[in-house]
Amino acid sequence: MLNITITKTDTPKEKPVGDLGFGRIFTDHMFLMDYTDSVGWHDARIVPYGDFTLSPACSVFHYGQEMFEGMKAYKGAASADGSDDIYLFRPEMNARRMNATNERICIPPIPEEDFVQAVSALVQVDQDWIPSEPGTSLYIRPFIIATEAFLGVAPAKNFLFAIIMSPSGLYYKNGLQPVSIWVEDEYVRAVRGGVGFAKTGGNYAASLLAQEKAHAEGYDQVLWLDGIERKYIEEVGAMNVFFVIDGEVVTPSLSGSILSGITRDSVITLCRDWGYTVSERPLSIDELLAAQREGRLQEAFGTGTAAIITAIGKLGYKGEDYYLGNNSPENAETGELSKRLYDTLTGIQYGELEDTHSWRKTV
Repeated sequence: MLNITITKTDTPKEKPVGDLGFGRIFTDHMFLMDYTDSVGWHDARIVPYGDFTLSPACSVFHYGQEMFEGMKAYKGAASADGSDDIYLFRPEMNARRMNATNERICIPPIPEEDFVQAVSALVQVDQDWIPSEPGTSLYIRPFIIATEAFLGVAPAKNFLFAIIMSPSGLYYKNGLQPVSIWVEDEYVRAVRGGVGFAKTGGNYAASLLAQEKAHAEGYDQVLWLDGIERKYIEEVGAMNVFFVIDGEVVTPSLSGSILSGITRDSVITLCRDWGYTVSERPLSIDELLAAQREGRLQEAFGTGTAAIITAIGKLGYKGEDYYLGNNSPENAETGELSKRLYDTLTGIQYGELEDTHSWRKTV
């Protein structure tokens, strides 16, 4: 168990009201913990939110040795005594995925129980920042950066583990309204054997140019194809993807180049609970578009911590638009399964539905 010291701010910020947006407002405090090669992880502390002072020679600036996670805290329905429960959703999965990333990019692991304790402690300190309006939550960003001042391509010996938090509204302003997706067939984001499965910043930096291209063409997000044949569907920039074809739920398999999403895993479990056949397998863009043309593609949606469930209404590929499910140029419609999954996951996360899988953790 961590011995966490807490230093409260003397100048608390005013809580935001109205449209929160996503990831632009930050709470009063942050969690920090240092790593040195001779001591290990040490000096766990919660301190007022503020800037870091780092050497210009820090490894993170030159070699990109860093990782991050994304998770949320939710304010539940008021209990009998008038208080609000606060929930995390499967935090041990974030800890597990964090250490998978750490192993790949040579960052020392953090025990799962220490990770969950650190997150819970910070949420408790800044619990007044958790918004209560429908669809809102407290976004939590744990991350680790290499802080050794050294110019050389080698694993760093010093690191900083930090957690910051941001009260946030809906990731997509239109909520469950279907989004449009640009299928990228020029650039690639990751290949098998690389770091595509890891939550490290370089993966996301590599996606920015294609995202700009998609926005310029009027689309919301990018759908990546595999980096070798540029044929098989992988994931959307901020989401894993699912397609309902002939009643079967199909999602790309975890081949090492896409993220092992926690919402993805939860969706697969729920769909199987409900009697759907779920296939994790390679899915080519040609197979998908053939299903669309033949009327066998009933629904498409993305999954992720930020957006939870996002319906996909349109794909743009090689200059042509393909409308998915019951969507058309005149109609934007969220599919039945997408809506059911969103309602179920948010119901569990906010404490409104029974948690049969013990996914919800009370802070």
